[in-house]
Amino acid sequence: MPETRRGILYAVAAYVIWGLFPLYWPLLKPAGAVEILAHRMVWSLLFVTVVLAVLRHWSWVRGLLAQPRKLGLLTLAAVCITFNWGTYIYAVNVGHVVEAALGYFITPLVSVLFGVTLFHERMRPWQWAAVGMGTVAVVVLTVGYGRLPWFALILAFSFSTYALIKKSVNISGTESLAVETLVLFPPALAYLGVLEAGGAGTFGDHGWAHALLLVGAGVVTAVPLLFFGAAAIRVPLSMIGLLQYIGPVLQFLIGVLIVRETMPAARWAGFTLVWLALVVFTWDGIRAGRAARRDRRRAEEPQPVDA
Repeated sequence: MPETRRGILYAVAAYVIWGLFPLYWPLLKPAGAVEILAHRMVWSLLFVTVVLAVLRHWSWVRGLLAQPRKLGLLTLAAVCITFNWGTYIYAVNVGHVVEAALGYFITPLVSVLFGVTLFHERMRPWQWAAVGMGTVAVVVLTVGYGRLPWFALILAFSFSTYALIKKSVNISGTESLAVETLVLFPPALAYLGVLEAGGAGTFGDHGWAHALLLVGAGVVTAVPLLFFGAAAIRVPLSMIGLLQYIGPVLQFLIGVLIVRETMPAARWAGFTLVWLALVVFTWDGIRAGRAARRDRRRAEEPQPVDA
């Protein structure tokens, strides 16, 4: 199945790039988190526009303009992802890489809670067990940090909200990113203009390498989304669910092995509970998926005809 294998490679590439982000953002210093975020928005839009121009893929624009509800939802999605990106960049640049990784570990559990509270979905017993362990883990980590793990919670809830909106809009990753960055482009460009005019911007004052790295913020934002979009149409959702942990695992390893963040016993205990919750959550999802496929096959089998 070459298409499936290709899809897995696309997904792995996307999650590896996302997982290596903590190594990239510190390279952009002395630019602050908000300046990096603004550059990320501006250059993402330009990069995606080039991709769409090369593919000559503009037919979707007219249809989207005729759907103000979708445009409104994508605007809201843009606000959510801006909050997520800004929090993540700031967390990494102030040395909270491990806590940022925690946010993406607990995102699937938050998404399940959204399904229960907003859509009145029924959770299976093992899902409840996973969410319960995740909740206990947050309590343990709160004790370990001496505060709520705010970066992790903001990242998890903002990304889960973003994913919820994107699911209701049902538009491809490239098209969605184009609209979202277009919404964010004017305020981002205005902010960068004010920074540069006031002498506080770093784009033109720290050499060509720094300027290229700021431009690259848009490229490294768009490329994994393009890879993910290519994977989503080739790989089963259950496989995507398993591969999604590549990103936070890499972020966690970078935080512990490269950034050398301290990991006291309480923090290890909290992360262990999170990982156990994710093992239970993933196992239950695979088991339920297999049962559903088995039931569908039985329903599709020809029934014996009575003599």
